[in-house]
Amino acid sequence: MPVKKPATKKRTVKKLDKKADVPAVGLKLRIKLRAYDHKIIDNSARQIIDIANRYGAEVLGPVPLPTEILKYTVNRSSFVHKNAREQFEMRVHKRMIDILNPSQDIIEALRDLNLPSGLDITIKI
Repeated sequence: MPVKKPATKKRTVKKLDKKADVPAVGLKLRIKLRAYDHKIIDNSARQIIDIANRYGAEVLGPVPLPTEILKYTVNRSSFVHKNAREQFEMRVHKRMIDILNPSQDIIEALRDLNLPSGLDITIKI
């Protein structure tokens, strides 16, 4: 006699309409921040978001990006003790902020923003 398999229920996958979930974006301002100190980058991100909210723009972020860790190993001694080594590392913290449909006032306010030294900022439209 043939062996009967147990009845399995078919799974129905509900397809989401992607166009309904995503708002129509005409222009997007992408701001990327890089710094060695996490306190500086968080305060600067807060300033940028405050400016965008003051002018009524929609803000996505700050999105924390992976921290870049640069490790360096050096010899402690140059001649006799070759096995004695020191390790150093630099951490580069990154954040990303998207401003949807920015007005000209927001762009001018961001251009005039006074940010601390040690912060690298790139703005793409």
